[in-house]
Amino acid sequence: MNYLIDTQILIWFQLNDKRLNTEIMLMLTDPNNVINVSLISLYEIAIKQKTGKLPDLPVSVDDILSVAAQDDFKILPILENHISGYNLIPLHDTHKDPFDRLIIAVALIENLILISADEKFKLYTTQIKLVEV
Repeated sequence: MNYLIDTQILIWFQLNDKRLNTEIMLMLTDPNNVINVSLISLYEIAIKQKTGKLPDLPVSVDDILSVAAQDDFKILPILENHISGYNLIPLHDTHKDPFDRLIIAVALIENLILISADEKFKLYTTQIKLVEV
């Protein structure tokens, strides 16, 4: 299967966080699955680290990229059609986060199953396939 993980799942995986249950860990480590990470997640991490919003993430984006490569995660560039796809994602009053919305657009455009722990992603299950953590 082809999956896209959101930023929180990437961070939790990097930290071996216990909030990732056994089922999700098996999905993420199964060599038969393709695990994709959007560059938007790395951009979000870089911004949040710079502004002090990720004090529990002691590793750099370069370290994350290195570990992602070791884990055979595929880094997806941000493409023009991902940006265009952003307009296909409904704007909900309760969810306007631009990073999340672009990750959802990537999942939609690339036809990937999105893995997320964000409750607000349920708002988009008419557009995307979602695995909730």
